[in-house]
Amino acid sequence: MAERRGDERGTADVPGDEAGAGEPRRRTASPEEVRAWDDLVATARRTVAEGLVVGTSGNVSVRVGNTVLVTPSGVPYDRLTPEDVTGVGLDGRQVLGTLVPTSELPMHLAVYRTTGALAVVHTHAVHATAVSTLVTELPLIHYMAAALGGPVRVAPYATYGSDELAENMLHALTDRSGCLLQNHGTLTHGTTLAQAYDRTAQMEWMCRLWLTASSVPGLTPSLLTRAQLTEVGERLRGYGQRG
Repeated sequence: MAERRGDERGTADVPGDEAGAGEPRRRTASPEEVRAWDDLVATARRTVAEGLVVGTSGNVSVRVGNTVLVTPSGVPYDRLTPEDVTGVGLDGRQVLGTLVPTSELPMHLAVYRTTGALAVVHTHAVHATAVSTLVTELPLIHYMAAALGGPVRVAPYATYGSDELAENMLHALTDRSGCLLQNHGTLTHGTTLAQAYDRTAQMEWMCRLWLTASSVPGLTPSLLTRAQLTEVGERLRGYGQRG
């Protein structure tokens, strides 16, 4: 959806201000929310820089307490400033900022209401979106599927911004931290923006790998078994530095 008029940018209500007729009174962002907004904007800009979205497609959010900070609708990420902080409660009511939140807010809120996620990244990544038009589940082309909880499912198509799409997404996300959205894109979540973004990048890479391997004439790519993926999942639990 389109952003508010330019002269309304960065004019969020503060406690004690008189709200205009029909306008909700909104509060100022806390220091923690200001820091989280900076991270959100940096992540959103990264999705553009690394080719996961074009223009203002896709969206990013992060949860701070019971507030969800989210990219606004229709505003180029390179134009976002600290004064543009946009936030809603878990009920969807806007509590920070004057810019209209992303039209995909139902998906973001559905994730936060049903999981322990603290960050969500949604993109229109090319290879992942292409795969979403071909299969109902990404074939087990690589063991990194285990890092997303198992084989990546494709949520059936529904109109963007709809409750139906949010519901389809939740089913595809069961026991997973990422899924594909048919003829649409990707959605991943994590405990941090960095983790959610990395999961998106891994998913896009796996989709590109499968498309590349599948395109070789006369050959069919070998796939992993569920048992092999389960073994990798056990190993990944102990992956990384200790302490």
